[in-house]
Amino acid sequence: VGPYVLVTPNETRRKQLQQSKLSFAKKELDDLEQWKKEHRPGPITLVPQRLGGNESEAQVRQNQQMILMQSKYQKKHKREEYVKAKKAAEEAEILKKKAIQREKAERLEAKKRQEEMQRREMFLGDQKYKTNELLNRLDVGLPKSDSCQIANPGPESTAWKRSHAYKQALREDENRRLEEMKQEQLRKAELLEFKQKQEEETRTRTLKNEQRRVNNAFLDRLQNRTQPNNIYHPGYNG
Repeated sequence: VGPYVLVTPNETRRKQLQQSKLSFAKKELDDLEQWKKEHRPGPITLVPQRLGGNESEAQVRQNQQMILMQSKYQKKHKREEYVKAKKAAEEAEILKKKAIQREKAERLEAKKRQEEMQRREMFLGDQKYKTNELLNRLDVGLPKSDSCQIANPGPESTAWKRSHAYKQALREDENRRLEEMKQEQLRKAELLEFKQKQEEETRTRTLKNEQRRVNNAFLDRLQNRTQPNNIYHPGYNG
């Protein structure tokens, strides 16, 4: 650090500067107060005149009361309409879910019937196979048809005829049962289709009626909004 000189402060000079600053600030405040006094606004003078509308205070109060009552009724009406629309939407959703569940149950029932039919056909086929196998075993050792025609009919040819007739009767009975099962399945399929068609028509009619009811309610709300000054709506108690 290099050399430096210490200067002793002049207390008199410092006091003079402080006094001059205070006096200058006081002068500015005085000038501001003087300017406020000179520019103070004077008294306001207005020409007397009639204020307000052409209606009396009692009539205005009555109109306010009517508007308040009307607004309360409109809010209540809107709330009721909202609740009705929400309830109708929930009912429509429930009907839709019920219809879906009904269709699923019908498809499951049809599937069960089809599986039962397949099991029955497999059982009948196996039974037919077992019967034919038994008859074939019975045919072993019996003479053929040409030999039966040459010789006189004996006990062996008679047994063969009975066996052949039994086979033919079994085939006819089997064919008849298969045909009956096919006809029964066809009738069930037609009945199921007719039932599904009726349910679809009923569901469509219900949805149309619900949509018509919602549209009518919406039109009624629009009509009520176009008549805001009429408080004597149906159901209004005053």
